[in-house]
Amino acid sequence: QVQLVEFGGGVVQSGGSLRLFCAAFVRTFISYTMGWFRQTPVKERVFVAAIRWSGDNLGYADSVKGRFTISKDNAKNTEYLQMDSLKPEDTAVYSCAAAFLSRGDYRIWEEYDYWGQGTQVTVSS
Repeated sequence: QVQLVEFGGGVVQSGGSLRLFCAAFVRTFISYTMGWFRQTPVKERVFVAAIRWSGDNLGYADSVKGRFTISKDNAKNTEYLQMDSLKPEDTAVYSCAAAFLSRGDYRIWEEYDYWGQGTQVTVSS
């Protein structure tokens, strides 16, 4: 069983930055493709960013490309999402997800096996 715990959310002004953390309680973290998704009350879960378990392929949604950076520290069993130049439309609940040895499309939420509980990010204008 894998447990994912996110933290680092909060309230920030437009143009500001936040860093989200996802701690994974699992023995073989290196074997997991890790992703971030976000959801609002009026929008379904949407892909934000992902990094392959092999570490050689990163992907971003067009809406965050150039502003967000995903990374993964296998020694610390932690995934990060650095969010810069935040906009009010980035306001959402952000959830991390893990897919074991995934070679599928990491932009699809069904590809993931485990999910965290989510952390709220609010960007004020």
